[in-house]
Amino acid sequence: MEEKIKHRVQTYSESKNSFFYSFIKKTILNAREKFFNHFKNLTKYNDNQSLLDIGTTPSLDSEQNVILEKTRNNKNITCLSDQDCNILEKKYSNISKFIIGNGINTNLKDMSFDIVHSNATLEHVGSYDNQIAFVKEAWRLSKNYVFIQTPNRFYPIDFHTNLPLIHWLPKKIHRKILKFIGLNFYSTEENLNLLSESNLIDICKELEIKNFKIIKHRLLFMTSNLILVIKKS
Repeated sequence: MEEKIKHRVQTYSESKNSFFYSFIKKTILNAREKFFNHFKNLTKYNDNQSLLDIGTTPSLDSEQNVILEKTRNNKNITCLSDQDCNILEKKYSNISKFIIGNGINTNLKDMSFDIVHSNATLEHVGSYDNQIAFVKEAWRLSKNYVFIQTPNRFYPIDFHTNLPLIHWLPKKIHRKILKFIGLNFYSTEENLNLLSESNLIDICKELEIKNFKIIKHRLLFMTSNLILVIKKS
């Protein structure tokens, strides 16, 4: 796990320092602002509700953890991550608890939170079965709503690698290419497994979740991100 986290942080740092990243940083911030607006409107969020954020990033950068930036008046927030997020304590003093754990098996009680939120984490939990388990766990922990955002596999650019189109190839071929060009971290299913809209629909069908919707966020007229919103009956 420590080696995985080391590579994730290193890869993010390299990407952040690239010309492409600096070019799209404003676009990323604008997109995440829109994600929060969707979150607020679709979950009927207010600062009195309890919120679990799964996949919190231990970063103070403005484009990371937008959900925490927008909920500073809420003292009922819990952050769960496979990384130590204590660096965030001073910046977000309202957060009630930081938990180091696994989003697939949190060991938390059923319906512990009004809303369960996760941004850009589902594609990093491994196999399709793991992704099903992740959504199932979020659904189990929620009293009212689940809000999960993930990049769309069929957007022309993969923003993890900043490479165009090759992620449209069969996944085995895509991973072999990434490994060949030295992007070993993202060449494994464990670390990157992009999803499509049909994948999200199939996951909900597998879990017999009926009350859901998928919001498509567009960038340059194409769907760059998918937002799965589940309402508990």
